[in-house]
Amino acid sequence: MKTKSEILLALWQEARTRFNNQLLDITPADLRKKLPPAPNSAGFLIRHIGDVELLFAKNVFGAGDIKISAKTVIAQHDTGEWVNLPELKDYVAYSAELLLKILEKQSDADWETLITTKEFGTKTKAEALGRITSHTAYHAGQLALIRKYGTAIDDY
Repeated sequence: MKTKSEILLALWQEARTRFNNQLLDITPADLRKKLPPAPNSAGFLIRHIGDVELLFAKNVFGAGDIKISAKTVIAQHDTGEWVNLPELKDYVAYSAELLLKILEKQSDADWETLITTKEFGTKTKAEALGRITSHTAYHAGQLALIRKYGTAIDDY
């Protein structure tokens, strides 16, 4: 029988495949695409997913040694700088790796620990995992739509 931690980890890994699959055949040209009137480009969304995963690893799940500058969260808008595909892919591979490592360290009891943030209030770590899981899947869906229907826009 699997532990709660094993089940929750498997859930997160499966859900993140929605995003991972988008990265398999994305092109540099896709990064500048937007789907107006939405303000964010595909490149911004990729960077944003990595930023938020690292913030969750550090601030929610306790990986205090992570150094992060969540540029998309700080800027609060797309600045047009997210156009280096290898760099973006490396960044989100790094964010997934660090989030995975800290999730693997959670005990079954840890999932009931309450965490309070200004962004989403007070939640258990299990509920917070639901939040980061749905956040990544939500933006992966946006990324798919932008890639399919969006056009490159340079109006930053």
